[in-house]
Amino acid sequence: MTDKNPNDNFTFQAEVQQLLNLVIHSLYSEKEVFLRELISNASDASGRLNFEMMTNPEMREGEFEDTIDIEINKSAKTITIQDYGIGMTRDEVIDNIGTIARSGTKRFVEALSGDESKATRLIGQFGVGFYSAFMVADNVTVTTRKSGQPAESGVIWESNGVDGFKLSETNQEQHGTKIELKLRKDAKDFLDPFTIEGVVAKYSDHISIPIRLRTFKKKEPEEWRNVNRGSALWMRPKTEITDEEYNNFYSTVTADSSEPMIRLHHRVEGRTEYTALLFVPSMPPYDLFDRDRIRNVKLYVRRIFIMDNAENLIPPYLRFVKGVIDSDDLPLNVSREFLQKNDKIRKIQAGVVKKVLSELKRLANKDKETFQKFWDLYGKILKEGIVEDDKNRKAIADVLRFASTKGDGENQIVSFADYVERMKEKQEAIHYVTADSYQAANGSPHLEIFRKNDIEVLLLSDPIDEWVVTHLFEYDEKPLKSIARGDLKLPEFEETDTQEPETVKNVEPLIEKLKSALSERATDVRTSTRLTDSPACLVAGEGAPSNHVKRLLEATGQSFDLPMHRPILEINPQHKLIKNLIDNDERLDDWAHILFDSAALSEGAQLENPAEYVKRVNSLLSDSVKEPSIIITP
Repeated sequence: MTDKNPNDNFTFQAEVQQLLNLVIHSLYSEKEVFLRELISNASDASGRLNFEMMTNPEMREGEFEDTIDIEINKSAKTITIQDYGIGMTRDEVIDNIGTIARSGTKRFVEALSGDESKATRLIGQFGVGFYSAFMVADNVTVTTRKSGQPAESGVIWESNGVDGFKLSETNQEQHGTKIELKLRKDAKDFLDPFTIEGVVAKYSDHISIPIRLRTFKKKEPEEWRNVNRGSALWMRPKTEITDEEYNNFYSTVTADSSEPMIRLHHRVEGRTEYTALLFVPSMPPYDLFDRDRIRNVKLYVRRIFIMDNAENLIPPYLRFVKGVIDSDDLPLNVSREFLQKNDKIRKIQAGVVKKVLSELKRLANKDKETFQKFWDLYGKILKEGIVEDDKNRKAIADVLRFASTKGDGENQIVSFADYVERMKEKQEAIHYVTADSYQAANGSPHLEIFRKNDIEVLLLSDPIDEWVVTHLFEYDEKPLKSIARGDLKLPEFEETDTQEPETVKNVEPLIEKLKSALSERATDVRTSTRLTDSPACLVAGEGAPSNHVKRLLEATGQSFDLPMHRPILEINPQHKLIKNLIDNDERLDDWAHILFDSAALSEGAQLENPAEYVKRVNSLLSDSVKEPSIIITP
């Protein structure tokens, strides 16, 4: 596209056209959000210029009035929104408005998944808020010039939202961006200045940049008048802020029109002073599981906007937190390198993390319904903190929740504290089992002896759980112990030896034969103290990775087919199948592999050679079924 002539017509990319068709023909219920989005874009442009001028003197073009101006022309049926921010070059106009390179348009359209009712809530989150202008306009004209560039580098972008867009050059003395909307017939309400004032008060009252409004009357404009208070909402006392004001502020900051699930507003004074107004969305962002995604916490210094997405203020495992942090101590010329090294930034992050975790713990104890909603949406993300934040590991562990054998379904939430309170008198450890799913964990044969002795076991089925238990060694001085690893002789068992001595002795020759048959698959074969109903199970040796973690790593292409990492096969000498095999060598090799594969299947594993397993089972079944007698009738 950059090879086009200075004045030329362009065609929208397919995803942009799809979005525009949606905006023009389907979205009418919340048309006012167009003004929220355009004002938000203008505020961001001014903020970016202020930040750039601190580090790049060439961006400064003398003194200018930093405002966002809205002009209504009733006779022309137009609304114009103008900022004096950083502006755009020609290539940036093409990238930001005409293609999906930076707009996120494709992902926005995919996220709708046929549910157009979500569009007005999501449109700002995907960086496509500009397109909301076509909810009210038949034609949109953008005139822009980037600060620090010559006046003749100005660009005019024009489109009706249907036939692509036209680009042309212009001589633009003032840096910044002006957007003129030719209003549709069904959007005439926005020619009323009282309507515009109401929308600004609802969504943009907190924006620190003055928002000015004027109307053309009889070809002469009125005087400019400010229509926002321009005060930082987060600096006002909490007692003076209504829920509606909080929600409108959240909507402006996050481009999410739904109410937040959790709100935190606090000020810290002392050696490090800052104010934080933070939210947890009631609906997760589309890219929640992308650990590299930009975290939406805005940094201000003494009410002056410094930067969007100050990732050093919020750790990745709290990336669902959104809002603003305003520091009284940081210099205005903050750079990203400064954020990475500054001790005050580290103290602010530590304070914010402590406050968020404290609020989650309070919710877990006082508002279980809200906490359950939080956990369902963000629990898997929070667990990452156990791996990456050793300083707050105990505080994170306090709010972790798991399924358990004492519960009644997958969605139960059992805390470590709940578990410890229910521990048996002689019980020394917190027992858990990991698997690929709740069903596999809950059906694991390793649970049999624990259920027989009424001992609770945590059922861990999230992929991150394996890393949680390898970093969280204990809770409340109780070690975490996998029931599928190592020997199992525990003081809490009422019967530590459930095996008849004579049976154990009789099974020893069979064990030697099974070891020989499975020499390439198992490190050992031994009798089990875990099993009461199943014939066999697989166990990881002490210090070896669990069978589940091996499957997780193998799924990423890492090989663990090493002798020291192969599992142990434990057999139940009381089981009828094992007893029948003691004195029966016929097809023992097949039986050995079926025992191994069946034990793997019982814990949710995928067989290396399922066809071979099925072939063995079918063959043994065929041998066990007698052929029917042939009756000849005359």
